[in-house]
Amino acid sequence: MKSSRGSKTVGSGSWWSLGLPLVFFLCLVFFLSGFFGSALFFQQDERSARSRLRSGRLLEAVDDEVPERSFYPMSHGKSGEASLTSIPFQILSWSPRALYFPNFATVEQCQSVVKMAKAELRPSTLALRKGETAENTKGIRTSSGMFISASEDKSGVLDLIEEKIARATMIPRSHGEAFNVLRYEIGQRYHAHFDAFNPAEYGPQKSQRVASFLLYLSDVEEGGETMFPFENGMNMDNSYDFRNCIGLKVKPRRGDGLLFYSLFPNGTIDPTSIHGSCPVIKGEKWVATKWIRDQEQDD
Repeated sequence: MKSSRGSKTVGSGSWWSLGLPLVFFLCLVFFLSGFFGSALFFQQDERSARSRLRSGRLLEAVDDEVPERSFYPMSHGKSGEASLTSIPFQILSWSPRALYFPNFATVEQCQSVVKMAKAELRPSTLALRKGETAENTKGIRTSSGMFISASEDKSGVLDLIEEKIARATMIPRSHGEAFNVLRYEIGQRYHAHFDAFNPAEYGPQKSQRVASFLLYLSDVEEGGETMFPFENGMNMDNSYDFRNCIGLKVKPRRGDGLLFYSLFPNGTIDPTSIHGSCPVIKGEKWVATKWIRDQEQDD
């Protein structure tokens, strides 16, 4: 019995003497795991926060010192407005100056414009240069279209769109021509051309087209892009074929807008503003064009 008790006492002492280092080791392991795990978590969280901040800069130009700013309207002049306006856009090109406006108009607004234009469509015509006739320019522009001003639209849809275009361009509504609503069916196109009129080719101009705003009224399954063949100086040689569909291409998407400027700030024509409509391959293309001039237009 004594021998048995002695043996148990010795065994218990041995376990205790080995247990302290083991407990200490396990505590150290858990501590280090927790320390490095938390450090990794905070590092990932910091990277995520930096990524969110970078995204914020792209969208909102976040101030480094004040990441969350509140914007309040300033006091304004008699012709100003009391509210802030936000119209998202993307710069597609600086040469020509071309901007893209996603979701500029609603689906319902686009459908309304198409509906009011359908019954009035006629074959599209061209402004002719010296020596040109309807016969020798046949095939350059093959769409059908009609003109309608905002004042003629009793629904008020064109009035809203025209007001938004004025805000986006910062050119008063009084400088805009009537809307030219166009339909391109399969195979129809518009060869590369200028919206501005060169006086050497078209004669003296009372006013000049400064900019063009295209509101796409439908999606196009394939083809129908608006193209800028001379974008950033490309293809600007005598070998360019104006029938080619090359260069910067903008795919029509219903409700989206495209703004480009035909003139430089000094009033001369930008040669890279030449543009055209690629042939529709599948589907149908509807677009409303607003030409904007450097002087007020008669109602």
